[in-house]
Amino acid sequence: MSTEVRQMFSSIATKYDVTNEVLSFGIHRLWRRTAIRYSGAKQGDTILDCATGTGDLALAFKRTVGASGRVMGTDFCKEMLDNAPAKAAREGLQVEFQVADAMALPFADASFDVASISFGIRNVDDPVKCLKEMARVVRSGGRVVVLEFGQPTGLFGGLFKLYSKVIMPAIGGLITGNRAAYEYLPRTAAAFPAGDKFLSLMDQAGAYKERVAHPLTFGTSYVYVGTVR
Repeated sequence: MSTEVRQMFSSIATKYDVTNEVLSFGIHRLWRRTAIRYSGAKQGDTILDCATGTGDLALAFKRTVGASGRVMGTDFCKEMLDNAPAKAAREGLQVEFQVADAMALPFADASFDVASISFGIRNVDDPVKCLKEMARVVRSGGRVVVLEFGQPTGLFGGLFKLYSKVIMPAIGGLITGNRAAYEYLPRTAAAFPAGDKFLSLMDQAGAYKERVAHPLTFGTSYVYVGTVR
């Protein structure tokens, strides 16, 4: 699956930011700010952002940790990373970027205070392995933060399902020319473990002494926070 997913993201990379902005109505910005707040990141911290894509969460972390902090953004798709350095430069932010697989990170144990992944863990081949690997590179007492879609219920959930199945593929396909990608992304979001089910994956990783799920926007997404043993 990794090769297919990499090729898919490569095909939509140049239009990814504008499509994300349109499809989320800009709410992804609020979700990222909330994830950073729950991470407990502070001035001077060292941050790893996995599956950073075009770097938005990495840049937001850099604003939080300041000049004395360090942020490394990684992604397994080079084309997604291509625009990230220029985005950082335009904002005067010093952020490092590197091509790397979140299941095999090229960093030493306990290298970071916080490791994050946003809307990426459902695309890895083995989420539990990814959770273990992220915890490995975070110091004891540090945090692993996962921002991922949920499956809202009730009336809002019904509207969200309709939007995901019908409107997202149509608009995403129109902007990027790859409708299949925007059929795949909502489909995987709808099937991926959310809430308590995702916390069970964190338990399976055996790397966290505490973990908690914070639902956002009626359960449309979640911020999961694990404190490393």
